Amino acid sequence: MKLRLLVCAAPLLLSGCSTLSGMNWGAMNPVNWFSSSVEVSENGVGDITASTAMDEKAIADGLDGDYRLRSGMKTANGNIVRYYEALKDDKLAMVINGENGTVSRIEVLDPDVQTASGVKIGAQFSALYSKAYGACQKGSGDDASAVECLAPDSKHIAYLFTGEWRGPEGLMPSDDALKSWKLSKIVWRR
Repeated sequence: MKLRLLVCAAPLLLSGCSTLSGMNWGAMNPVNWFSSSVEVSENGVGDITASTAMDEKAIADGLDGDYRLRSGMKTANGNIVRYYEALKDDKLAMVINGENGTVSRIEVLDPDVQTASGVKIGAQFSALYSKAYGACQKGSGDDASAVECLAPDSKHIAYLFTGEWRGPEGLMPSDDALKSWKLSKIVWRR
């Protein structure tokens, strides 16, 4: 009887293997059911720090296996830079960049990840800052349309805010315009 059941169930189990390989097994852990275990701190993101190797296994382990990783390469300042994209539910959640074999920058886009002080994607500029002067500057590169602000009491964490502003290109928006801008990216740098 058991052999018959196994013979009947084996094709069903094997046909499901390809879909099971893409499953997020970290989500099955009861510890992860009620909160995200990944947090942005002065040391890094989750267990990824400046000493973490730019290696898929090391990065996956540092993120507790909560994300699916894909690797890529790009040029920056004339150099080839290696990076990993962390995907959650097939949406881009993080971009991990490396230099000299270790992690150097992590861009967090996942709304479930917060800083040690509780700041999350979607936070309003006015909830964190009263004015941009002294804390913020115009974004650069891919983030040229954003305003980048150093997180209070931090040397490694920056917030990128985006919103509408119809002023001259290349200038910082006024504090009044920034009030309604939303946090779109949390950046940790080595």
